Amino acid sequence: MKKHSKPTILVVNDDGITATGIKALLEVMQEIGTVTVVAPDGPQSGMGHAITIGKPLRFSKVDLYEGVEMYKCSGTPVDCVKLAVNKVFKGKKPDLCVSGINHGLNNSINVIYSGTMSAAVEGAIEKIPSIGFSLDDFDSDADFSHCKKFIKQIALQVLEKGLPEATLLNVNFPKGDQIKGIKICRQANAKWAEDFDERKDPYNRPYYWLTGVFENYDKGEDTDVWALNHGYASVVPVQFDLTAHHVIPILNSWDLGNGEPEIERISGPDGTNLG
Repeated sequence: MKKHSKPTILVVNDDGITATGIKALLEVMQEIGTVTVVAPDGPQSGMGHAITIGKPLRFSKVDLYEGVEMYKCSGTPVDCVKLAVNKVFKGKKPDLCVSGINHGLNNSINVIYSGTMSAAVEGAIEKIPSIGFSLDDFDSDADFSHCKKFIKQIALQVLEKGLPEATLLNVNFPKGDQIKGIKICRQANAKWAEDFDERKDPYNRPYYWLTGVFENYDKGEDTDVWALNHGYASVVPVQFDLTAHHVIPILNSWDLGNGEPEIERISGPDGTNLG
């Protein structure tokens, strides 16, 4: 953390600039540093690491909360981070990027689909220490007050000690005001068992609504799913290098040729090699 000046903090989310969660997050960050908010102008949940390339991006300053520089963006959460770095901070990176607080968990496989976490990933790609925060409550009026002291504690530690390059933190809070503490975890092996509910529109044309149940295949007591189910906040270190390094030696044992194209051999009716 800088010794003689307040840290600069970028706040983003995927639920939109008017969401209750982002208000709670920026309130905590105001206790720590100078806050700038860049967030989508509407909900962008489940957008993952999508960026806008086929249509113009709209980006404008808004005045929602006193003492906070705020911008709304027509694009995705990742667009928000890119615009913040390039247009607001003009290439001078903030000291911290925090995303959330998301309405709903981003534990386990959800990290892949999450706009909240993808915004934090983009911050890490830009070499900004980054954290994504989520709460197990989809209610638009969810109470985030019990998360605040933990958020402040984690953010201060990241500012003071930093994070290894190309990593970030994924922090999830259980619902309710009785959080037992913080557990450092790994991502659980779990996924959504999905189904598509077929329905009819007013013109009797079919459309589909994604549904499903969350299935946990991981019985370990060191996972984010276990921690949340037992009343703890989970902190998972995340990296955006998706290389399966342990598989490289396996692939090196395969017979994949030497990289030169094979010569096609043509044979005559009698088996004679024709070249």
